[in-house]
Amino acid sequence: MPILQPIGRTFLFFLEATGRLSLFTLLSLSHCLRPPFYPRLILRQMIEIGYYSLPVVGLTAIFTGMVLALQSYTGFERFSAESAIPNVVVVSITRELGPVLAGLMVAGRVGASMAAEIGTMRVTEQIDALDTLATNPFKYLIAPRLIAGLTMLPILVLIADIIGVFGGYVVATQKLGFNPTTYLTNTLDFMEVQDVVSGLVKAAVFGFLVTLMGCYHGYNSRGGAQGVGAATTNAVVSASILILCFNYFITELFFAR
Repeated sequence: MPILQPIGRTFLFFLEATGRLSLFTLLSLSHCLRPPFYPRLILRQMIEIGYYSLPVVGLTAIFTGMVLALQSYTGFERFSAESAIPNVVVVSITRELGPVLAGLMVAGRVGASMAAEIGTMRVTEQIDALDTLATNPFKYLIAPRLIAGLTMLPILVLIADIIGVFGGYVVATQKLGFNPTTYLTNTLDFMEVQDVVSGLVKAAVFGFLVTLMGCYHGYNSRGGAQGVGAATTNAVVSASILILCFNYFITELFFAR
């Protein structure tokens, strides 16, 4: 029936795209685990992903912690439960807001940059030149970025957790009238190792997804400057969607009862 043709065409396109992405992921992981490695390229990508992303992640974290403290106070004041604000801030930041917001910020900055850089190399035939020089593009371009993303985003999230909790502490003590010692005591007493570990696991997965999407869409870009622009957009959008999807599954894995 003609009405079913678009549905079938879309479904087949989805299966084809999923297969290409799966093969690309497996091939990339195999090159991450097998020598030769390029330590200088890995270090360069670590600096690019980690160090240069620190300002935007830090600003996002501190204002998120500050807003969270204010909003929690507004709600809890109605039930005389203001003492729970330190607990809400530290759990929300370490479990969810720290890794998710850091992942989205890095996706917007690093994912787009990777897709544009690799996509430009593809349309200008620089990747074909690497093949001609007997240099594997996956070893030279993809593997260093995946390793850097996998290792640096947990560090960024750990720093974001500290900055976010500090932002909540500043607002609570300077604006809402909390005792600094009591606030810190409640924060440390309520925080559990599992909260921090779950956030760091999410960060590692998100870092892999962001770099994978940036590399995948850049590597498969076609059609000149317009194709590079489309690859950049697709990298950010797909990475953001995957971050939100995997956030649910990892939360289910850690905290489902």
